[in-house]
Amino acid sequence: MMNRRTRIAVIAATTLLAVSLAACKQERKDQETGQTLPVMVVSSRPVEFEETYSASIRGKQDVDIMPQVSGRITRLCVKEGERVRTGQVLAVIDQVPYQAALRTAVANVSAAKARVETARIELSGKQSLFDENVISDYELSVARKQLAVAQAELEQAKAQEANARNDLSYTEIKSPSDGVVGTLPFRIGALVSPGMAQPLTVVSDNSEMYAYFSVSENKLRQLRAEYGSIDKMISRMPEVGLQLNDGTLYGRKGRIETVSGVVNPTTGAVQIKALFPNPDRELLSGTVGNVILQGLNTDAITVPITATVEMQDKIIAYRLKSRKAEAAYLTVDRLNDGNRFVVKQGLSVGDTIVVEGVGQVKEGMIVTPKTVAP
Repeated sequence: MMNRRTRIAVIAATTLLAVSLAACKQERKDQETGQTLPVMVVSSRPVEFEETYSASIRGKQDVDIMPQVSGRITRLCVKEGERVRTGQVLAVIDQVPYQAALRTAVANVSAAKARVETARIELSGKQSLFDENVISDYELSVARKQLAVAQAELEQAKAQEANARNDLSYTEIKSPSDGVVGTLPFRIGALVSPGMAQPLTVVSDNSEMYAYFSVSENKLRQLRAEYGSIDKMISRMPEVGLQLNDGTLYGRKGRIETVSGVVNPTTGAVQIKALFPNPDRELLSGTVGNVILQGLNTDAITVPITATVEMQDKIIAYRLKSRKAEAAYLTVDRLNDGNRFVVKQGLSVGDTIVVEGVGQVKEGMIVTPKTVAP
């Protein structure tokens, strides 16, 4: 007869065997059915992309203000950073010598007029004498020449007067355009002249600003192929953005205005100019930033970032082949929305990939797919 201890041992062994059999059966079932995970079918769709290019920002019109006459500055009429209008006086050069020169020129004109009148009277008298056969034709010709010389001297004196008036007007240095005054390195008493190396100041018309940037020749060819021609590219390209030097985005969009027709032989790049409105004077001439180009890529494969896992600096997605997980090593670009990758290499249209729970997936693992929308 089986004693009590033996019966307990048999019961325990039987129970353990049953549990083991149930576990093996469940494991076999899991291997057959696999873990259920959401998947999606990879497809191609148009997506917006951004490309940034370093840019230098300049006023629509930056004019170096150079004096047109020499002299000492007697008055500064504006301050640095002041907004000025066309024709507004910026500074005044000592006018005394130019006023004296103008008075001399005016006097010379009066004297020349008097000489013309005298020559005309003499010619009239000579003509009367010649008509009465008192003088010869030679004397009459001399009188005519003297009048012509006097008239020429009068014209010369008038030209000198005009130059003197211009020189006097140039002592008032005026703004040639609307804009903002730059630095004023010369102060009252400083001697200035037309030939000096440094301008008196710079007037920048910054109601609109130009952002100059360069793209590679290949990129320009790509854009030209996309739009058909350079002119069509300029007219049809989407508005461009501008990222300022501190990383913030400028609140107004710009547009491409010109594309250089010359490739820089050193860099192999082509310069492009974008125009941005600047009504609040937020943009300053001479600063730098990044121009942001936007467009469409009609052949892009995109996947959610959650459908990938990063291991040892590699981006990996898992696609299913006969329900088995297979690692796909991807080359990607991040999209503007921060939620998706543009897959450049590693996946093809029609591939089925796991989109959630990727961190649980192992190579060769059986997966029961649960399809979700792309």
